[in-house]
Amino acid sequence: MKKRVFFVTLLLFTVFLNSMILIVSTVILKDKLSAVRDKCLAEHYVIASSLIGDIQALKRRGNNVEENIESLMGVYSRYLQGKGSGLAVSFSGEWIYESPVFARSEIRISPPETGYGQERLVYMEKGSRPVLCVYGIFPAPWQDYGLMYVGDLGDTISAWRHTNHILFLTGAGVMVVMSFFLFQFLNIIFRPLRQISGTSAKIANGNYGSRIPVYGTDEISGVARNFNQMAEQVETQIRQLEEAAEQKQQFIDNFSHELRIPLTAIYGYAEYIQKALLSEEERYECTQFIMSECERLRNMAYQLLDMALLGRERMEKNDCFLQELFVWSEKIMYMRAAEKKIKLTYTSNQNDMIKGNMEQLLILINNLIDNAIKASRSDEEIRISVYGEEADVVVEVEDHGIGMEREQVSHIKEAFYRVDKARSRADGGAGLGLAICEKIVRMHHGDMWFISQPGTGTTVKLSFPKG
Repeated sequence: MKKRVFFVTLLLFTVFLNSMILIVSTVILKDKLSAVRDKCLAEHYVIASSLIGDIQALKRRGNNVEENIESLMGVYSRYLQGKGSGLAVSFSGEWIYESPVFARSEIRISPPETGYGQERLVYMEKGSRPVLCVYGIFPAPWQDYGLMYVGDLGDTISAWRHTNHILFLTGAGVMVVMSFFLFQFLNIIFRPLRQISGTSAKIANGNYGSRIPVYGTDEISGVARNFNQMAEQVETQIRQLEEAAEQKQQFIDNFSHELRIPLTAIYGYAEYIQKALLSEEERYECTQFIMSECERLRNMAYQLLDMALLGRERMEKNDCFLQELFVWSEKIMYMRAAEKKIKLTYTSNQNDMIKGNMEQLLILINNLIDNAIKASRSDEEIRISVYGEEADVVVEVEDHGIGMEREQVSHIKEAFYRVDKARSRADGGAGLGLAICEKIVRMHHGDMWFISQPGTGTTVKLSFPKG
């Protein structure tokens, strides 16, 4: 594209420059010819006036004009011979005198026809050496006489041609300089386009971090800035897709692992029951273990279904009073906490309210309490409280259990991640509870974070906009 623009621009500039040179050359030629014409007319007038006086003098002395014309015109011819000009005198349509220059010039053989009283005739003869001819008849009573003045145009034409050569050589020099600067200018103009092309090729090859340096505030710089923004968006989207793909692969790997363990155990116990001779007590223990593993698989399926539904269904938001939410939670989680002799303490105000879905918030609170129960030891207390903080409502679930390391806290929200894998499997957990909690919190435009230290317990904080 740059070459095409270069040659088209250069062609247009060449046509324009040559047109200007031709116009200037034509004007110069017209000026020169006009100056020569004025000079020839002036000299013709002077010589004609002087010649009329000489003819009158000859007539008064009784001399014949035709016989004395040679000596009479010799003075004028010698005067003009150095200038390359010539004279001729006609009488009754015939030349009676011709100067040497006139004889050598390629003009009309006979005097031109012009009537008495007409303006002088001026014309140019183009021969081997162009000349300008001025012819005029004398006034009465000498109207039978006419004077032809022949002015040499060779020097004028030569000077004009020399000027033309200078103009065209100057034009050629200007074209060379113009070509150089035009090429450099197009390089500057098309540099961002080359950079865009090169950067887009790098991005197409997978180098999504490539960017274009932006200089100035013109339109092409704007294109470069927009391209960088587009590249940044592409890089962000690709990174998100890669992270999503990695998370999906991790999810599949963890899910496969979680399925393999209970299925292997179920198959092993079933084969053991089939092939071994067992007592009723042993058979009961085997079937009890098979049932517990099936229960864990069922819970896992339910949790996965909950996650899928949370991602697809639109949530209906209503005014959810947290005191009512805590009453429901206490009724549901009481027996679960009583099994480990753990005390649940709920603290809330009557006016604490969140805009959201009561059933999903109940799943959220119960999941967090269930995790706290699993992490706590017998005869410990779990506190669930709510308080206002600027424009947010904060819900805390605090336990005094085993706690977590900082590295464990950073992964706690991932699906199938478990701090203590052995303990979680024993409790029937699949590591999906907090992933579900995270989805519910996001659907309520809230935030969830953990404060935990090994041996001192964990505090989960939920922050929601006030309803």
